[in-house]
Order: sequence, then C-alpha cells, then structure tokens
Amino acid sequence: MLEILITNDDGFEAEGIHALAAFAKKLGRVTVVAPKVEQSGKSHAIDFKNELEIKKIDFPEADEAYYVDSTPADCVRFAVIGLKRKYDLVLSGINRGVNLGIDISYSGTAGAIFEAGRLGMRGIALSTYPDTLAEALPHLDGVYSFLTENRLFDLTPIYNVNIPPSPKGTVITKQGSPYFSDEFVHLHGDMYMQMGGKIPDVCPEDMSRDTVALEAGYISVMPLSTTRTDMKVFEKLRELGI
Repeated sequence: MLEILITNDDGFEAEGIHALAAFAKKLGRVTVVAPKVEQSGKSHAIDFKNELEIKKIDFPEADEAYYVDSTPADCVRFAVIGLKRKYDLVLSGINRGVNLGIDISYSGTAGAIFEAGRLGMRGIALSTYPDTLAEALPHLDGVYSFLTENRLFDLTPIYNVNIPPSPKGTVITKQGSPYFSDEFVHLHGDMYMQMGGKIPDVCPEDMSRDTVALEAGYISVMPLSTTRTDMKVFEKLRELGI
C-alpha cells in the first residue's frame, strides 16, 4: 500500500483536491495537507518569518487531513518535516486551470511538486481547464498507468501533467513558451491588477511543446527537474577551462 500525500494551491475546500483524494484512495493511504485559502501563483514560496496556523480537519476522502495557512510548498514541508513522514507519491491538484510553458514557474501546483522532489519524493502536478474537471477525472487512471508502466519515475521523480477534455492520447512534452499574456490594468486611483489572456505558442507546429500538445487535445506529461543549473553551459565552461 502506497503512502500518498495530496495537496493543491486552490485550497482544501476546492473540488479538484477532493476528487484527487478520492482517486488516490484506490492506490493507498491518503494524507491531505492543503492551503487554508487559495495560493495560486505562489510558486515554490515558503514562509519562515511568520507563525503558521495548522489545523487537523475532517476530509471524507482522506485517512488524515490538515490545512496550513501558507503556500503549497509549506504544505508539503509540514507533511514531511512536521509530521515526520515520507510519502511514496505526492499528488498536487487537480488545479482549476492549466499550468503550461514558462508560466509553470509561477504555479503553486507545480511548486508543491518541486518541493516534493527536493525532499526526495515522487510527485505529479495535475491540471485541467477551469470548467473541465469532471471530464478530466476518468483519465487519472490512464495517466498514472502511463507513468508507472513506462517506468517514468526511474528517469526523474517529478512530472507536470495537463489534461484536456476528451483527450486524443498522451504525449511526453517539454516546456513551451508563455501561455498567458501579461498586463497591468489600472482599476482606479492607485490600484492596479495583473490580467492577461491566452496567447499561442511561438512554435505552433511543435507537438513536443506542452502548450501545443494540450491545445491539440493531448494529455501533456512533462518531466521536471529541481535543479536550476544549466548543465550544457556548465559543461561547456568546464571544457573551456573557465
């Protein structure tokens, strides 16, 4: 039986996390540790400057559950460091909104998985379009089977997965270009809000890019890495004796 940790960035009351925990119950024992309130866009941030409210809660789909008044990464940290446990698998989501391209650097959903990888655990970030959660749920078994039957966790421990409605298949992808535009919109007085709309990938014919594959109707499975070192540049500089 697997020990499974579930988290998200939409908060512990979000529909997606309850659906994901219900799915995970088929695989093993489920612990949920999720943010008290929505933490979208918080990336891999943690809060080590302030007191954190952490409360055990009722969560019908889980064996044990807590909310943490902080980020998704802090939820993973509490589940491991605070509860003094390791998990066989960490699942983050299901996010109400896709996490694609360069924009995943902002994603709290992905941030939780980066923290899982940093702590030596396997993890999958799962996302779908805001209004297609029900259509994504039947494909969770297939996504998990794709990862395990192809022994993808032997290659890298963490993956980012986006599920479209009525997928045509599953493809391995790489990071595409930004998925959303950026704009500061003046509201009134001194108040602004960041807003943006969807933009096409700069290489729209390249199905190996997560942004392109998802738009074409395929489940995107992208391997991730916790390192920020550009190894090609590092090795080149070493060859040059720099």
